[in-house]
Amino acid sequence: MLKVWGRGSSFNVQKVLWLVGELGLSHQHIPAGGDHGGLDEPSFLAMNPHGRVPVIDDGGVMVWESHAILRYLAARYGGSEWWPASPVDRAQADGWMDWAQTALQRDFLTGVFWGWYRTPEPERDNDAIRTALAACAKHFLLLDQILANRPFLGGDQPGLADIPCGTHLFRYYALEIDRPRTPNVEAWYGRLQARPAYREAVMIPFDEMKGRLAY
Repeated sequence: MLKVWGRGSSFNVQKVLWLVGELGLSHQHIPAGGDHGGLDEPSFLAMNPHGRVPVIDDGGVMVWESHAILRYLAARYGGSEWWPASPVDRAQADGWMDWAQTALQRDFLTGVFWGWYRTPEPERDNDAIRTALAACAKHFLLLDQILANRPFLGGDQPGLADIPCGTHLFRYYALEIDRPRTPNVEAWYGRLQARPAYREAVMIPFDEMKGRLAY
């Protein structure tokens, strides 16, 4: 059986569990990291020498790093819906996945969620937070333009492009922050919320993280 290590409130773990749910894979979720600890144990470091989650064990195949895991699971179990035969189509999804990690995740998850929500108020860098919020506004306005003519980032059906970007939305809309008007992103979010795998994996309360910087 597929095993997935990581705490359920971890953003990168949620990406993986969302796809696992979409693919209907039987799995065992093993809490690790945060209050659960275990990341510095020799048995865990043997699976991922970097000591980070998520990690999966798929019948003896160990894979770490969330996007590597997404691509592995899609290629092995997703069929053409999640792993297109065309390198051109795969490259389109890859582009959005990489952008989500290097731009959107940097500015929202690190800059806003960590910098504002998870940092105690006396320790916040307010200038950096304002800069991150402005960058996020541009990112979501761009997504709104892309989604004006398609229901999902990859086209008519959900795919890998949606997962790293779409995982942001639950926290983005839950925080009391300034947001530009993005009706197409909101409609996309509504379509994602209609998917049981998204609700189960991503829509996880995160109140315990407020003002708490510990991993």
